[in-house]
Amino acid sequence: MAETVIELKEISRIFTTDEVETHALSEVSLRLDRGEYVAIAGPSGCGKSTLLSILGLLDTPNAGEYRLNGRSVANLGLSERARIRNREVGFIFQAFNLIGDLTVSDNVELPLVYRGTPSAERKRRTAAALERVGMTHRARHYPSQLSGGQQQRVAVARAVVGEPSILLADEPTGNLDSTNGSEVMDMLDALHENGATICMVTHDPRYADRADRTIHLLDGRIVDDGAE
Repeated sequence: MAETVIELKEISRIFTTDEVETHALSEVSLRLDRGEYVAIAGPSGCGKSTLLSILGLLDTPNAGEYRLNGRSVANLGLSERARIRNREVGFIFQAFNLIGDLTVSDNVELPLVYRGTPSAERKRRTAAALERVGMTHRARHYPSQLSGGQQQRVAVARAVVGEPSILLADEPTGNLDSTNGSEVMDMLDALHENGATICMVTHDPRYADRADRTIHLLDGRIVDDGAE
């Protein structure tokens, strides 16, 4: 039987502004198994990024249950949520989110610094992560010296350096041209083939088709979970 990494049961997220309620997510239930590659698709404003934020412990639902690796996250404090994000979740953002005054190597190493990993182990893991994404030759460069595609490769290395339980990718090709976008998607494919569990938000059906299954959202609800 497949090992479940993420399980959501009837998750709802409501935003209230000026007495207006916006139901970003309504009773969303889904399961992601270890080694699975899932795409989340749907029109703008359908709740994709809100769902990813909840999966990454960056946001908290108003109702429902979220279990990560079999553990409920409902009552975790801020420091424990941060610790779990650091150890179990790898983030790949559309805007790369690299720190401009740190070198490529230092950007990738940063999650391990926060984790308190010994220096020698940090260096070994950082070198291995950069090699996986083909950026070893740029280790001492700064983000401003890289192309958009190269910056996203570094961002992927940073996401995988801590060997997280799941990679969350929010429109990872959104700021890239088609050539660089395809190269980044090829890299995600390779990570998946090597056992990575990936959950990716995308508006591009070409990239969604690369996943094992696609979950379609509409108006905050799952209209198709891609299950056979």
